[in-house]
Amino acid sequence: MTYTLNCSILLSELPLLQRADAARQAGFGSVEFWWPFAEAVPNDKQVDEFVASLKDAGVQLDGLNLFAGDMPAGDRGLVSWVGREAEFKDNLEIVVGIAQATGCTAFNALYGNRLTDVAAEAQDELALSNLIEATAAVSKINGTILVEPVSGMDAYPLKTAAQALNVINNVKAGGATNIALLADFYHLAVNGDDVAAVIEQHAKDFGHIQIADAPGRGAPGTGQLPLDEWINRSRELGYTGKVALEYKQDLSTAFDWLANAESDA
Repeated sequence: MTYTLNCSILLSELPLLQRADAARQAGFGSVEFWWPFAEAVPNDKQVDEFVASLKDAGVQLDGLNLFAGDMPAGDRGLVSWVGREAEFKDNLEIVVGIAQATGCTAFNALYGNRLTDVAAEAQDELALSNLIEATAAVSKINGTILVEPVSGMDAYPLKTAAQALNVINNVKAGGATNIALLADFYHLAVNGDDVAAVIEQHAKDFGHIQIADAPGRGAPGTGQLPLDEWINRSRELGYTGKVALEYKQDLSTAFDWLANAESDA
């Protein structure tokens, strides 16, 4: 099994610039991050230090979120956020620069919460335009934009695979091909989606898989989801990418399950 480590939800006890090295010390050769800066356009020094932390650790950056706003405050993306179009565009430029420096090719574009003072149709129209622009921007580095259903936020409109795939298909109808579903098995399961059916219908087209167990969003084995079964079936049906560990657990016990799984193999 080939795993990549999400260093924004795991290793969060450590300063940002120490996490890539900690991932390497834990045995991971690749990592992913949510947007690692507090603003859409960090300064050159911040970007250079982040890129250097990856190179010094000797790990590959496999995934990166576009700037999603103030996530601790509840924001979940700028894609559909009317009024922040310029910020979205400026962030894309930084994302492409990081991609060129690291070889990253997968970019999670969180859709954005519904706004109470803007019609949903206007938000969706902007989202379509922004996603087409994003796919064009990352195509320069052979990148793929990912669209993710998310749980835990009532205002976030993409909760099922079908809803995310509808957005993806609309973007493809506009001519883009480098956009795909981010299949986060935890979010899909918590939202009540039929994960097994999603896998049967779409696994070969998944752009990325992320996992956590439920309930609790802990490590595999702490909940009740058949994660191994879902991962294995996805691979049988054509998924060839890595599986990202995106669960919440303290560093002292975060990888105990993996050591046990390897000893049982």
